[in-house]
Amino acid sequence: MTPLDTLLVANRGEIAVRIMRTAKAMGLRTVAVYSEADAAALHVSLADQAVCIGGASATESYLRIDRIIEAAQATGAQAVHPGYGFLAENAAFADACDKAGLIFVGPSAQVIASMGDKAGAKALMQAAGVPCVPGYQGEDQSPTRLRDEARQIGFPVMIKATSGGGGRGMRLVEREEMFDELLRSARSEALSAFGDDTVLLEKAIVNPRHVEIQVMADSQGNAIHCGERDCSVQRRHQKVIEEAPSPAVNEALRARMGEASLNAVRTIGYEGAGTFEYLLDREGAFYFMEMNTRLQVEHPVTEAITGLDLVELQLRVAAGEVLALSQSDVRFHGHAIEVRLCAEDPAAGFMPQSGVMGRWRPSPALRTDSGLFDGAEIPVHYDSMVAKLIAHGDTREDARRALRGGLSDTVALGVTTNQSFLSACLDHPDFVAGTATTGFIETHKCDLLPDNATQDAHMAMITAALLRAGPTTRLSHGFPTPLRLERGGVVHTPTVAALPEGRCRVTMNERTLDMTVSSVDGIQARFSIDGTAQTAQILRIDGQIAVHTQDGPFTFTDLTFEPVVTSGPAGGDGKVRASMNGTVVSVGVSVGDTVAPGQTVLVLEAMKMEHTHTALVDGTVTAVHVAPGSQVTAHFVVVEIDPG
Repeated sequence: MTPLDTLLVANRGEIAVRIMRTAKAMGLRTVAVYSEADAAALHVSLADQAVCIGGASATESYLRIDRIIEAAQATGAQAVHPGYGFLAENAAFADACDKAGLIFVGPSAQVIASMGDKAGAKALMQAAGVPCVPGYQGEDQSPTRLRDEARQIGFPVMIKATSGGGGRGMRLVEREEMFDELLRSARSEALSAFGDDTVLLEKAIVNPRHVEIQVMADSQGNAIHCGERDCSVQRRHQKVIEEAPSPAVNEALRARMGEASLNAVRTIGYEGAGTFEYLLDREGAFYFMEMNTRLQVEHPVTEAITGLDLVELQLRVAAGEVLALSQSDVRFHGHAIEVRLCAEDPAAGFMPQSGVMGRWRPSPALRTDSGLFDGAEIPVHYDSMVAKLIAHGDTREDARRALRGGLSDTVALGVTTNQSFLSACLDHPDFVAGTATTGFIETHKCDLLPDNATQDAHMAMITAALLRAGPTTRLSHGFPTPLRLERGGVVHTPTVAALPEGRCRVTMNERTLDMTVSSVDGIQARFSIDGTAQTAQILRIDGQIAVHTQDGPFTFTDLTFEPVVTSGPAGGDGKVRASMNGTVVSVGVSVGDTVAPGQTVLVLEAMKMEHTHTALVDGTVTAVHVAPGSQVTAHFVVVEIDPG
């Protein structure tokens, strides 16, 4: 066994915070690494020591293997935990730790490399007797050969980056005529994310369940599985909601999937925590997709139903201890569900958001893994997930209700999140029934993303009253106060007027709302409508007004004192504007080019995702203000088109 008293965590945010929590409980000293953008981050303040390792972007800091090794050596760390991001599946990083005399908390570099190559991993799984999806993983990567192979497999097919993960470099091709463009897109994203644009093809199994098996193995050949997790609720192959156990898996199927996974563990000589991901069809047949050689984001639901601390097991195994559990020791209790809270705007196509989280109050009824606090900066450079909320109950419905209630009680003001969207998912009849497949969000997007124009207008009126009719604000009788509040591209124009006995009346577009604002104490407010008292939290930050009531979170842009501008649709003037803060990946046009509506002019990367910007008018390109690698802010004019 290797002595271990100091652990460096080579990750950030909620990942680093969660790992440090267990490390500290085990009596270990912790070392954080951080980028210049994360100097004030929570994981930095929680660690015993912290080392700045570079600039804001991940490639300048969190992916700099040399600087992480230097930080470990300078602080006396004996071990490095890579978290559950890209470094956890980076064979070069594991090898560098080994050569530096550091314990890498994970499997060997050789195993990481073998499982990181999706084509090679599939061959290994077939040799171990694990069922695999039919497909092509050959060396010939020419577009012609790949298109021919896709035709042989039969559409729909999946294109997957062989070095991929997290949905990057993955595209569903439903028809042959879509293949070339989606292949180009998948390769571009894969090259940007992993430095490798090699892909494989697989037969697309329509509307399967996504079920994964958690395994843990030591260096002595002992291995257990900790049951399954259902990760079927996804958007663009990114998991949104996870639960354990799966509603679609019975005890017999669990045993088969678990044994197949353990056979694979023995075949490849695996050590540490790992996750086997499978597609489960309607007949109960399961097919290997990939193995993630790390702990997963969704591991808390497994911890909730088993009572195990998987990070503690990781650290003990990494230090050379024998796994103290046999398969019969792993017991399952109740049900657990997790949602991923992301800084994104579902109403704007899930556009990533950055900024300052002005108010963060997670529900005490839930387990919350996050790196958030009041005033936490959410940079543009990293993943959009900012927190995980987990509930456990005796039954699935107990867990669902607890999570739904705790999610509603959680206050996250200052940056738009997917909080209301998550609530809609948890409330949907298909999710309540436990029948959601990987097509759940796409199938029910109209229900999950309804047109909330009426609710937005109602909340704009409430917000106007909270801003103008508090007990410390003097409203003059006969002099109504107008406001202009924008949300989702719609400008609301409520007017607030005083009524007797401390009441106020809000009018807008022939709608009328009478209410009383009884108190506004900093961020907290109390008000009543039709005699029913309610509470609210309201926060001004950077020209935004964020409000949280029993109806959920709402964010408005205050345009009250801004000049009124009359114009056509955004982009109709020929100016293509950046949709968010980000980095330019590619520019598809040059000055003098003729373009048509829908033609790609630029690709922007933000929070690890690529976002295509297109022309909205016919015309000629008259100016290009950016180049690949340029950093831009939201609404910056990147390309100008003369629609003449």
